Amino acid sequence: METKKIPARADVPEKDKWAIHDLFASDDDWRAALAKAKEFLPRITAYRGRLAESGETLLSFFRLDDEISLAFDALVHYAQRRSDEDTRAAAYQEMVSQVTRFAVEIQSAAAFETPELLAISDAEMDRLYAEAPALELYRLNIDRIRRRREHVLSDKEEAILAAAGEMAASPDDIYSMLNDADLKFPDAVDKDGSAHPVTHGTFIPLMQSYDRVLRKSAFDSLYSVYGQFRNTSAATLSAQLKQLLFFANVRKYPSTLDAALDGNEVPTEIYRNLIDAVHRSFAPMYRYVALRKKLLGVDELHMYDLYVPVVDGVEMKFTFEEAKEIALKALAPLGEDYLNLLREGFDNGWIDVYENEGKRSGAYSAGARVHPYVLLNFHGTLDDVFTLVHEMGHSIHSYLSNKTQPTAYQDYVIFVAEVASTCNEALLMEYLLSVTTDKKERAYLINHFLEQFRGTLYRQTMFAEFELAANEMTQRGEGTTAEALCAMYKKLNEQYFGPEMNVDEEISLEWARIPHFYYDYYVYQYATGYAAAIALSRRILREGEPAVKDYLGFLSGGCSADPITLLRGAGVDMASPKPVEDATKLFDEMISEMEKTMLSVKSGE
Repeated sequence: METKKIPARADVPEKDKWAIHDLFASDDDWRAALAKAKEFLPRITAYRGRLAESGETLLSFFRLDDEISLAFDALVHYAQRRSDEDTRAAAYQEMVSQVTRFAVEIQSAAAFETPELLAISDAEMDRLYAEAPALELYRLNIDRIRRRREHVLSDKEEAILAAAGEMAASPDDIYSMLNDADLKFPDAVDKDGSAHPVTHGTFIPLMQSYDRVLRKSAFDSLYSVYGQFRNTSAATLSAQLKQLLFFANVRKYPSTLDAALDGNEVPTEIYRNLIDAVHRSFAPMYRYVALRKKLLGVDELHMYDLYVPVVDGVEMKFTFEEAKEIALKALAPLGEDYLNLLREGFDNGWIDVYENEGKRSGAYSAGARVHPYVLLNFHGTLDDVFTLVHEMGHSIHSYLSNKTQPTAYQDYVIFVAEVASTCNEALLMEYLLSVTTDKKERAYLINHFLEQFRGTLYRQTMFAEFELAANEMTQRGEGTTAEALCAMYKKLNEQYFGPEMNVDEEISLEWARIPHFYYDYYVYQYATGYAAAIALSRRILREGEPAVKDYLGFLSGGCSADPITLLRGAGVDMASPKPVEDATKLFDEMISEMEKTMLSVKSGE
């Protein structure tokens, strides 16, 4: 029995690595830049007590803030990208710690900013704008600070909160070390007795295997290890929930949800309305589960049966070169300017392609200002092709916002972050269905769409409901023990999957392997973003150039308006339940097409 070896970082070809040296030529250059950046600290404190002095003083302070933002961007991206290349490398863990400490020092030094801005009367503010007309550039940022007046503390209190920032990041840091560096899983064994390595990168491909023995073995392998660390995982998540509650209480928010969404200018009703809308749409989900059980021909549908394609004899595998070509064809409706940016990313070191020992699991796009950096763990599956277009959607969103907006408005908020990525996925699916003539392949793709929909709209909403419930438990003073979290998580699975699903006991531990629970109410945006993406992709395909123009305007918007307004400009209103309702209607229609297509395949038509 031979297991496939995961290469060491040094053994990965340079062409398959991201161009880390576009940030700094060496670790020593990074250290020199960090040392130089320390000079910002006295420059910041020199403005303490002076922001209302004159329009020119306030303008120069904001320009200094832009300068710091640009310098810090390169520092944090180099350290974090290096650390993610091999999470076991202590030197890069220390660099991340150093830049995190520096961020806290900067925040502490600038803690006077918000209280001083809030202390300026409206009349005085008008005087400052009149004295320095260039200050108008920062009016939106100033207004955003001033509108949150009731949640801001005194200068000294803000300094204390800023100093607590590194401590508040500890739960996420501990989780990352446990999950990415320390946890090791036993090999899975297939029906022939061959061993297969189980890692974060291989788990989903193993779950997609047609070998049910292998799927169950990989499932048992993964969750047996999480079971051994269930109490550690619960304590770590509990610490995360408590620090969120601490900051929400101190800032006088009624809940952690209010605190998290207020910063992004998203009404809490959107979060709760999403959960309600999905609850009203359980019927299509239950229908899909029943169809999957029928097509797999199993007496009981288990959680390890969720990812395997229900169409036998179709296994779509791709090289990375093929994946790039498909991406270019699928995203052609977005126009040549968009495609040129894709090629730029493909050809100039934006992407770190393959898994290596110690590399961070999963995938992401980091929107550095020099250019975006995309982490993949590419194994050649259809999912990996979708992941490629997903992360490049994030990257081009970042690239266009960075190039179009002034420094103060380049960073878009997370509510809109998932729209650009999932719009690309929707266009990819439309393209693949349009060029597929083989009915069996078409059924395979429809199955993939249904799984994508289940995994994004339903699954992420379930995560969002779990996250909200866990936060509410903490607010009520209830213990978020492993037993309590597992019981709640299993109950949600039973509710979301319905009566035809055998909800295995092991899945009650799944919360322990979801890193997004440390991102502070992030996951709901996958679901809202997916609903928006379905609407936008259909408009782009239906209307062409006018829709593309609006969409590229949205991608270039950064945070130059609130996210609901930015999306309305692109043609979708997320304050309405309509995008979610239309998306679940499409899901139901695709289930009907799947039934019809599979009937045709089985009858040999």
